Amino acid sequence: MRYGNTVLYRAFRLIYKPLFHIVYRPVIIGRENIPAVGGAVIAGNHIHALDPLFVDICTGRVIHTLAKKDLHDGPFGFVFRAAGTIPVDLHSAHNPDALNAAVDTLKDGELVNVSPEAKRNYTNELLLPFKYGAAVMSVRTGSPIVPYAIYGGYKPFRSTMKILIGKPVLPSGKNAEELNRELYNSIARLLESMMPYSEREKKNLTSFDDWSKNNEKTP
Repeated sequence: MRYGNTVLYRAFRLIYKPLFHIVYRPVIIGRENIPAVGGAVIAGNHIHALDPLFVDICTGRVIHTLAKKDLHDGPFGFVFRAAGTIPVDLHSAHNPDALNAAVDTLKDGELVNVSPEAKRNYTNELLLPFKYGAAVMSVRTGSPIVPYAIYGGYKPFRSTMKILIGKPVLPSGKNAEELNRELYNSIARLLESMMPYSEREKKNLTSFDDWSKNNEKTP
């Protein structure tokens, strides 16, 4: 484990995994799509600060999550460092250090969790525009991207959280833009398939190409 402490990581998991199951009653569909061995990017929508924990309990493997640098520098930074998260400076347009760290982690045969939206979605858009980090990592390392969609309100003891994990998106023969488009569409389909029709009707799905016209293509 290049980043973090495996013993502490698994100790944390022993605590929060049963608590998460008690409080949020998660339904996990498609966990078999996360590779049992080898490097892979895990990427999905972002609705809550607890999303990384939800993704983490879907597998017995260690997952390195890209997390904002402020958390690493804060009073509980030791927790995030021990958990093997990779710091990202959200105040910077480019994060070569985070990208290179993630690439190294994938080359070591480990899992990296990324939120391509780069922030929580509080809008009526089904998905926010995607950054290119997940796609670039995949292209550079040849690692598959495992898409997921999270749905629910994170209401303790009052709601059931759901995560749907899709078939891996493979980088073979694709550039970063083609791969990012496929990832965006895959996550959109997963999310729509879990949402009630009445809620889907309230959401706007801007196409990947329309987002791309108005947003800088940054990792």
